[in-house]
Amino acid sequence: MIEVVDELVRGVGALLLVDEALDTPLTRPLTQYLSQQPAWSDLPIFLLSNRGLNSPEVRSAYQHLGNVTLLERPLHGITLVSAATSALRARKRQYAMREVDRRKDEFLAMLAHELRNPLAPISAASDLLKLPSLDREKIKQTSEIISRQVRHMTGLIDDLLDVSRVSRGLVPLEKQSVDTRLITASAVEQVRPLIDGRRHSLTLRTSPHSAFVEGDPKRLVQILANVLNNAAKYTPEGGEILLATDVSESAVIFTVSDNGIGIAPEVIGRIFDLFAQAERTSDRTQGGLGIGLALVKSLIQLHGGTVTASSDGASTGAEFQLTFPRHFPVEEESLAADAITDKLINQQRLLVVDDNVDAANMLGMFLELAGHQVKIVHTAAAALEAATRADSIDACLLDIGLPDLDGIGLAKRLREIPSTKKTLLIAITGYGQEQDRHKTSRAGFNHHYVKPIDMEQLISTLAGNETSNQITSR
Repeated sequence: MIEVVDELVRGVGALLLVDEALDTPLTRPLTQYLSQQPAWSDLPIFLLSNRGLNSPEVRSAYQHLGNVTLLERPLHGITLVSAATSALRARKRQYAMREVDRRKDEFLAMLAHELRNPLAPISAASDLLKLPSLDREKIKQTSEIISRQVRHMTGLIDDLLDVSRVSRGLVPLEKQSVDTRLITASAVEQVRPLIDGRRHSLTLRTSPHSAFVEGDPKRLVQILANVLNNAAKYTPEGGEILLATDVSESAVIFTVSDNGIGIAPEVIGRIFDLFAQAERTSDRTQGGLGIGLALVKSLIQLHGGTVTASSDGASTGAEFQLTFPRHFPVEEESLAADAITDKLINQQRLLVVDDNVDAANMLGMFLELAGHQVKIVHTAAAALEAATRADSIDACLLDIGLPDLDGIGLAKRLREIPSTKKTLLIAITGYGQEQDRHKTSRAGFNHHYVKPIDMEQLISTLAGNETSNQITSR
């Protein structure tokens, strides 16, 4: 019986006993082992007996051994096989629940860690604010730290609530026809700070064909942004990320691949399971709870799509494919849904000038996804050099508050250069008063946009490419 207990410790699916074994004193180690089973475990035991249930030994076995099934001898082989199959299925379920509990415990430990991280600077900042000698600059820095960390904690809590709502089917979807290029542009815009912060190279490959999916625009962007965010987090600094869009007759496929840390073979099968993501890497410097992919899978399923992950193993990168049913809007919907795409056919050469690097990059990214050729510079001097070297430029989008020469002066200079003498000039500024519009109009601008820009109207303006001097304010 001691050998039996040793085997049980190693892990077994079920135990088969004959009633003769009940007559030996060695049943005590078995009883002791069974009484110390962990909460998840309830070992199935088959007792083959010809004594019947009224036997004192059999009644004692039921009392002390727990999960006992009595099989009276003689019995048919099919009866034993059937009973064993059912018991093994139940036992397998127990082991699965043990794994779920283990992952849950790891997740809760991770959650505690992630919530403590922002609490530490918040606590230190609150103590700092108590000091009477703190100057205004230090108060401002301290306040910014608190605000930043509170936003981080809010994001963590929102992720938790999102997973809970989605898993219970409580997320309403406001479905409409959505251009896939707008999904891509918005998702990249959200993740761009992390990509730039880690010095990654992001390559975009879009389909030459316009395509639409039916779904909630906010959630569709969230799905793609979560996968891009994962690629950026789990790719070492200076890595490469590819976002590709492919279109078939029936589906739209987004592919996100990277050359990052990869996914181990033992993890790939449960990469989308809740609580499983924490195992992908022990490097948690980027924060987060590792529930993004579980949320991605649930949201994609709500949209009638699928998601798959592949990797050749550690340090080989990973690839995620997000497949959605392609949507063909009815005529009424198509008038609105195709409004932007119809205007993206004619590729134009554009110059974006803005000293705010993030703003320039985001605007340039959107315009590239719209099918245009875009050059981005951050000073008036660089803009003049680009205009001088270019054969022609179809449109210039100029920030007014440039550091070396403001946009008003730059516009006047551009009108003196042959390649931009008749170019469409669009002012992009935070000033929207009537006198500001008059200034841009007198400087030769064709349009005046107030930040934040209405991207759909901008695309419409570029598609029309009106070169008259009639000012357009937005």
